[in-house]
Amino acid sequence: MDLDVFVSAHRAEWDRLDALLHRRRLTGTEADELVVLYQRAATHLSLIQSSAPDPQLTSWLSQRVARARSAVTGTRRASWRDVTRFLLEGFPAAVYRTRYWWVPTAVLSTVVAALLGWWIGTHPEVQAAIAAPSELRELTRPGGEYETYYSSHPAASFAAQVWTNNARAAAMCLVLGVFLGLPVLWILFANMLNLGVGIGLMSSAGRLDTFLGLVLPHGLLELTAVFVAAGTGLRLGWTLIDPGPRSRRTALAEEGRAAVGMAIGLALVLFVSGAIEGFVTPSGLPTWARISIGVVAELSFLAYVFVLGGRAARAGETGDVEAVERSATVPTAA
Repeated sequence: MDLDVFVSAHRAEWDRLDALLHRRRLTGTEADELVVLYQRAATHLSLIQSSAPDPQLTSWLSQRVARARSAVTGTRRASWRDVTRFLLEGFPAAVYRTRYWWVPTAVLSTVVAALLGWWIGTHPEVQAAIAAPSELRELTRPGGEYETYYSSHPAASFAAQVWTNNARAAAMCLVLGVFLGLPVLWILFANMLNLGVGIGLMSSAGRLDTFLGLVLPHGLLELTAVFVAAGTGLRLGWTLIDPGPRSRRTALAEEGRAAVGMAIGLALVLFVSGAIEGFVTPSGLPTWARISIGVVAELSFLAYVFVLGGRAARAGETGDVEAVERSATVPTAA
């Protein structure tokens, strides 16, 4: 395509579009004209980007198309309907759609943590490499650091600290997935190594039941949220490699927007697990009661995902923003 000829042929339409955008009020005829010129300009922009990309012209025309789209569709404010749709449809559907990534991630990660725990717990030389014998005894003894960790700070501040750290880890898994998933694998391994060390050291001291009684109440939901974030991050990295029938740009945009929404939803999930860790785990409740609370929280989340999310996904929900809020795609040429 000869860019100069193309610009000369359509410059008058773009200038007219620009002129209409600078008017405070439009007549009915002018509004119809604005819609037509917006559709044409969006098509022209797509042709320029695909055939003869020129950074300066692309930037100038993109601004006009964006302003025209805003003028045509109008602005809308967030409402409680948006919140309800996100919580009951968008977020659970997005988690449900990525189940083939995060469920295997959860299973494999749990196996890795168990194997690491077995390896550490049955090899004294590995334990010696972790810490000196006196330090290990301090960690694992009754009333030691593993137990006092959950009650060493006021419950509210401890819950807030835990929530912040876990939300950051989940967000990193979602964001760093675009780097082909490698940082996500490292974050996962670091978490499983930390869990495996605790399992191994406490089992070698004959106190694995105590350790699990402390970890399971909050850990079930907390780790599930991390696994969902990691699986979604890996899926995002795979989208970069294999976008499927969509263009790579479109696929990354759609999956990326859904991942941002999931980060918000997972922050809410981790808020619940942080509250359990801050208030339930160090409480004086019997171990069975604390674990039961964790199991109920976990089953509730899974039901939320597979019942509400499954229903919304089958109805066509993807977790992306509504169509009217998405970036403009090439409309039918006028």
